[in-house]
Amino acid sequence: MTKLVIDTVGPATSVQDAGRHGAQRYGLPPSGAMDRLSLAAANVLVGNSAFAAAIELGPLGAKLSVRDGAVRLALTGAERPAALDGQPLAFNESFTLAEGQILTLGVARGGVFSYLGIEGGVGGEPMFGSLAVNARAGLGSPYPRPLQAGDAIAVKSAAPSVERRLDLPEQQDTPIRVVLGPQDDEFGAAVEIFLTGEWTMSATSDRMGYRLDGPQISHLHGHNIVSDGTVDGSIQVPGSGQPIVLMPDRGTSGGYPKIATVISADLGRLAQRQPGRPFRFQAVSVEEAQDAYRTMAKLIRSLPDLLRDAQHAIIDLDALLSANVAGTAIDALAAE
Repeated sequence: MTKLVIDTVGPATSVQDAGRHGAQRYGLPPSGAMDRLSLAAANVLVGNSAFAAAIELGPLGAKLSVRDGAVRLALTGAERPAALDGQPLAFNESFTLAEGQILTLGVARGGVFSYLGIEGGVGGEPMFGSLAVNARAGLGSPYPRPLQAGDAIAVKSAAPSVERRLDLPEQQDTPIRVVLGPQDDEFGAAVEIFLTGEWTMSATSDRMGYRLDGPQISHLHGHNIVSDGTVDGSIQVPGSGQPIVLMPDRGTSGGYPKIATVISADLGRLAQRQPGRPFRFQAVSVEEAQDAYRTMAKLIRSLPDLLRDAQHAIIDLDALLSANVAGTAIDALAAE
């Protein structure tokens, strides 16, 4: 059986898919990809369904190889240096990793998470309907934890095929949209401070929650409420006054007032925000949030129609060096 081998890897790299749903009433969080659009793009490039399991690469680098065959892969999401046996690889294009080759991935730049789509998906046993890793809960497959050096993932051996590319629309660096509430009435004038303030991600953020650094948000009646349900993107404000955006590995309920909720269409953009890079929030209506989600869902459905054959230019260096690319040389000072 063909295996994709993790030779070296940094923290926060794990197998993720669309997540496990329908069990939050039992306290089971959904988990799943931090950036669902990038996950979908990686999968479509290798012929999978949009939300099949893939490798979510954390901000640091990795080296991978393959054993007993070859595997078709694709990289999307936060760009980072990527090379196959030292030859640079393009993002948003599929490629084939053969036995004996090394895929080298550097540190992410301009984002946090990249996605490695694997033709045929990841071999593993679903846990509550999903392979998504939630390390705190000990859930996920083939490993219920972040990937480590020496791990080997069962994959489908690649058949000869034309490599594909995706031309994705460029994402705009606009404010992160939120719907206010459900407890925005607990903050009074601090809601305006929340919306007009400049925020950055704390380096202590993780897949459970993104801690924000910025102006202090004060409560009108204290920071404790009767615990109620949370969703991906809920923005809780604890006693410190520094908001926390709940992410896919969050708890399913919480006892801090929630000033707003990041809309689903912008949660991936927020997840890709690097620590120290400033941003702002913008309040929108529920109807606007739903329209934005429909637009994103339409884009994901259209990804197979955006596929094109990749044009990999292969340069023959020996032929180039032997070619007379300058034409005939003459001495300008010589008499005619």
